[in-house]
Amino acid sequence: MNVPVKALSLSIAVALTLVACGKKEAPPPAPAAAAPAATPMATVKIGHVGPLTGEIAHLGKDNENGARLAIEEANAKGVEIGGKKVKFEMLAEDDQADPKVGTTVAQKLIDAKVSGVVGHLNSGTTIPASALYNQAGIPMISGSATNPKLTEQGFKNVFRVVGRDDQQGPAVASYLMSTAKPKVVAVIDDATAYGEGLANEVEKTLKADGVKVLPREKGTDKTSDWKAVLTKIKGKKPDAVFYGGMDATGGPLLKQARELGIKAIFTYGDGACTDKMAELAGAAADGLICSQAGLPVQAANKKFLDSYKARFNVDPILYAPFTYDAANLLIEAMKQAGSSEPAKYLPALAKISYDGATGHIEFDDKGDRKNAEMTIFSMKDGKIVPLAIVKAGKTVKFEDFIKQQAAAAPAPVGEKKAEEPKK
Repeated sequence: MNVPVKALSLSIAVALTLVACGKKEAPPPAPAAAAPAATPMATVKIGHVGPLTGEIAHLGKDNENGARLAIEEANAKGVEIGGKKVKFEMLAEDDQADPKVGTTVAQKLIDAKVSGVVGHLNSGTTIPASALYNQAGIPMISGSATNPKLTEQGFKNVFRVVGRDDQQGPAVASYLMSTAKPKVVAVIDDATAYGEGLANEVEKTLKADGVKVLPREKGTDKTSDWKAVLTKIKGKKPDAVFYGGMDATGGPLLKQARELGIKAIFTYGDGACTDKMAELAGAAADGLICSQAGLPVQAANKKFLDSYKARFNVDPILYAPFTYDAANLLIEAMKQAGSSEPAKYLPALAKISYDGATGHIEFDDKGDRKNAEMTIFSMKDGKIVPLAIVKAGKTVKFEDFIKQQAAAAPAPVGEKKAEEPKK
């Protein structure tokens, strides 16, 4: 049968249309709901600077460890600033205890846009670096720089959590006079801002109390052979010798003095108030007297001491509790201000009231710690042992100070202090 092509095409089209109308197609699947985007965690950079190479690298690493522990603990707890979660990142720099290197790494941290700096260790590096941080408006807290000039510059962003040399110098000089009663004292320094500045304060105190102080002798922060200086003072028979400098140079000074037959009492500031003096001076170190511009490591709170030992598998040496507090102070001020921007949290830092590993911390108008303690030590059987605490001009035996602290400490939550028996 012949069917016209047009008719056949029309029939097929109608048939297909009828089939299509009889079949209901399923609607296309709805797109899957997008997962809510995770809120990005902001990174807040905190710098730390100290000598990580050279003769006092052990002290620089100790300081760095203190700051690192604080930052790691903050990250483990989780911190919010201004309602946003943040992660802290520590940028550690080595200033080699060299003022020129110190300013170079300070600028490096500024360029990295750190929110705050813990450091530097030495006054000689901290003071020039502080001028750069001041220009950049970045808060810095030193846990060990003691030269008064640091906070006398009028910078509102500069703080320290230890005492000053014009507190430390009189403390160690007064202790020396009250216990040894020297008539003639030789004073030597390493020609650094720290060593010379502390020696000046000691000399000033001794002279004010009528002690004869021999003309100043000097070395450097790298002097290892002190025999020429020691031979010069030996003939003048000093009853005591004070050295302003670090343990790396103070140890050889004492060892060589004993080898030359000098029997004077040797006294030092905080830079040489370490157990390493026994390693550097040998048996000659026993009996030395030294001071620290703050409470001793042994007086830091137990939580810090246990955490430090667990994290680094060593005990803190000297100023780690103070750099730990310094890092925590920066973090706490950011939390209180709700911002990690230096200009916004700086006012909170200046007015902060904080209980840390080294006790209660508040700053005066210059950025110095209020009511800073000084500690007097002696070397016994190769270990630096605290003898006394000096605070507000009063000297208290270390054992008595610890008892006073324990008595004043608040009772743990839920625990009442024992009542006094009725009489």
